[in-house]
Amino acid sequence: MFRLPSPLQPLDDERLAGLRVFLKRDDLIHPDFPGNKWRKLKYNLPPPGSTLVTFGGAYSSHLRATAAAGRHFGFNTIALVRGEERHPLNPVLAAAVADGMSLAYLDRAAYRRKAVPPEFSDFPLLPEGGANDEGRRGCAELVDEIDEPFDVICCSVGTGTTLAGIASRLKPGQRAVGYAAIKGHRPHPDIEPDFHFGGYARRTPVLDAFVDDFRERHGITLDWVYEAKMMYGVIAQADRFPPGTTLIVVIA
Repeated sequence: MFRLPSPLQPLDDERLAGLRVFLKRDDLIHPDFPGNKWRKLKYNLPPPGSTLVTFGGAYSSHLRATAAAGRHFGFNTIALVRGEERHPLNPVLAAAVADGMSLAYLDRAAYRRKAVPPEFSDFPLLPEGGANDEGRRGCAELVDEIDEPFDVICCSVGTGTTLAGIASRLKPGQRAVGYAAIKGHRPHPDIEPDFHFGGYARRTPVLDAFVDDFRERHGITLDWVYEAKMMYGVIAQADRFPPGTTLIVVIA
């Protein structure tokens, strides 16, 4: 059962005093497709019985969601995984395999080139993270669901697909701010690069303590790979927003 539109929940936190803040709870859309994962897959689903190939790292929630989509909608899935095969599989890849996904591994040089092995070249290819026009189209629909007037919307940034989709739907006077969860984002006025905590799938004791504290305050466990880094940045930079600003924070 999909929960759409996803809930809009007010956030009362003294660290954000002077701002009106709402959480867009995309993490509640579906247990198998939280947040932008469903939005990026929605228009990329192939016909039942077909086979879809996609890329991802060993801890990629995109791979996990794509595998679940294959199970739910009746198509086959193949993951081209960055790095060497390791056993036992980590929980993300183990869950993907349990949902019927086949795994093939690429060394890092081949992965950077997004080199598809010949045996998979005839199948439809979904870019890493669902980063294509269809993925951006799905993410843009997030904005259409918000019935609260707002000034700024914040989201985590990996491939940038969610941020691009959101930005395409904003009205004059509204803006989007992305918080990079990985190192090396090219300079961009709408992306904050300094809250990645060491890079993709990296964490520190400071970030872990923030996740624990946020859960105690609000009863929400933030995903440390993406959303916790964004929320840390939003709170750390609360004074960048003028008093009275209405802020939407996407929890995906």
